[in-house]
Amino acid sequence: MATQLRWMTADELLAMPNDGTRRELVDGELREMSPAGERHGDAAQNINRSLDAYVHARRLGRVRFEVGYVLESDPDTVRSPDVSFVQASRLSAGGPVPGYYRGAPDLAVEVVSPYDRYSDIWAKVRQYLAAGTPMVIVADPDTRMVFVCRPDHDPVNLTENDVLEGGDVVPGWTLPVRDIFA
Repeated sequence: MATQLRWMTADELLAMPNDGTRRELVDGELREMSPAGERHGDAAQNINRSLDAYVHARRLGRVRFEVGYVLESDPDTVRSPDVSFVQASRLSAGGPVPGYYRGAPDLAVEVVSPYDRYSDIWAKVRQYLAAGTPMVIVADPDTRMVFVCRPDHDPVNLTENDVLEGGDVVPGWTLPVRDIFA
């Protein structure tokens, strides 16, 4: 007799005790992540600080840090980008709701950690894009490079001499790549 696996749901993930462990749900399977290192945290914070100041001053939406997004259901996939942005028109009129955001962010930022495998990072990028995220940024503190990913386009590689732009997702926002890794 075959054993039937039972997948975890987004609601069950949310109900887990907060013990400081970062977790995501991928096709109903729980994934635990190691804590981020200093360079990872600094790069994520530098992007967050710049993006949040720009978005907040213009009331374009909400910038979030490590918030869960339900990208797929049955089985559930909940991803938690290091930094994310949701346009004002997609936010709940009553303010943030309890639980995870149902849907994809307009911008997802993943900062590569020393323990990350690039195959896992690119799998996340594909999931965000498939769920409707129009722009995904991958920042790698080791190589000091940034990759900008959009649906139906090859990733654009940026070096420290380039400037990251928000394009049509966050019009007018720019950040020199060297400032991400400062």
